[in-house]
Order: sequence, then C-alpha cells, then structure tokens
Amino acid sequence: MPIKVREYGTGGPDVVLLHGGPGAAGYVAPVARGLAESFHVFEPFQRGSGGEPLTVAGHVADLHEVVAGYCTTRPPAVVGHSWGAMLALAYAAAHPADVACLVLIGCGTFDAAARQRMDAIRKERMTETRARRLERLAAEPSDPDERLRAMGRLFQRIDSYELISATDELERCDARAHEETWQDMLRLQAEGVYPSAFGTISVPVIMMHGAADPHPGRLIRASLVPHLPQLEYREWERCGHYPWLEKAARDDFFVALGTWLSRHMTVAESPPM
Repeated sequence: MPIKVREYGTGGPDVVLLHGGPGAAGYVAPVARGLAESFHVFEPFQRGSGGEPLTVAGHVADLHEVVAGYCTTRPPAVVGHSWGAMLALAYAAAHPADVACLVLIGCGTFDAAARQRMDAIRKERMTETRARRLERLAAEPSDPDERLRAMGRLFQRIDSYELISATDELERCDARAHEETWQDMLRLQAEGVYPSAFGTISVPVIMMHGAADPHPGRLIRASLVPHLPQLEYREWERCGHYPWLEKAARDDFFVALGTWLSRHMTVAESPPM
C-alpha cells in the first residue's frame, strides 16, 4: 500500500523531509511550512507496522519510491530530523546518485558511546516528577501507541532548552514500527554496516544541532566524519533537539537551513522560448 505523502509549496527545488521516531509521523510539518516559500517539499509518513517486520532497507525502498514518483526533474535535497536524519544517510548510501544534498537535524546516534552520553544527559535532567511519570507510563497497561506518544511529549521537554510551544503536531505514533525499525538499525550498527556504508556519499552534508540537545552532536559528528569527510557542522547555543521550536534559535535556524539548501541545489533553467 502506498505511504502517505504531504506536499507543500509549488515551486523551487524539491526537498524530501523525513520525520523521526521511528514511528512518529507528522511533527515536522512546521519545518515543511517554513521551507515552502522557496522549495517544493514532500513529507512522507514512513511505513507503519502490521505486515512483515519493518527494516531500514524497507524504509529505504519506500523512500526511493517517493523520490522516483514525486521528484521527477532532478535529485532532491533530503532533510531528516533525529531518526529521519539516520534514514536520510541510509538512503543516500544506497542511492548516491538520487540525492542533491543532505541536512541532518538533531541526528541520531551511531555508536554506544553517543547513546550512553545521551542517556546520562537525560538522567541529569530527569526531575523526580518526570521520573515518576515515566515509571507510571512504563507500568500502565495502556495502548502502546498512546504510551509512545506520552513518552515522546515527556522527552520533548527534557530534550529542549526553551520552547516557543510544546505543540508537536504529531499525527501518528506506532510503537511496533518504532521497535522493529530501531532494533534493525542497532543490528546494522553492530554488524558494522553503519556508519561505514556512508562512505559512498559524495554530496554535501551538514549537521544542524542544538548545543543543549542530549543527542551529543559533536560525538555523533566524530563517528561520521571518517566516512563523510565533507560533513559540515552548525550548532546553536540555547537550543535543544527541535530547533524550529526553540525561542533563541528558531529564526536563525530557518535562515540557515534555507540558505544552505539554496546554495547546494541547482534550479533547472527554463528552456529557451
């Protein structure tokens, strides 16, 4: 069954925008709207659970269908947040000729050291109230998808610096999709597939990261640079995991994102009359 794709804007270079989670669709809509004046943005809702177990390869195949079906004139930029940034890298490694450039916003982790650092930062920020809430969520026999949604809202506050709004526009949570996809990514990392496979990527790549993001940007960058020597890094102070929602970083984030994409994408010239 075809996956859902939302479309924003009508002109400019194509951009494919990937949500994180895994299994958390819809919340990157503000980023899509922020780009829509200058770019033609496609926001796929990644495949949900229900059939065969989900894999990174399956998500890459789905994304290739989106790119082939919607981005018909030239390779698009692929912009991903968190897990979506990891998927963007996996896609570009498998289809290096089908991507113009990559933007990794709040990129996820590719080794145990980065995950341990992230867990330590979150533990430091975990108030007693939040800890009790997390324990209740883990113990409650509630719907797994609703539990994932509630945990996502709790961690959004832990992972942020000072939000403009806590509204995340999350449309769908899929706990099984989250577990299946993430376990497959961990397997691929353990087997040495990622990040080594990213050595096939030659297009421009930038990480855009908040200094207050528990996902340790500089550690993640260090794990990627041996395979992506062209990797650029932009960091904002007073900014967490969601730059477009941060009071101190939002405006500059959108300027930096739009400027970088424009610089690295070639708009096809109109044919002579």
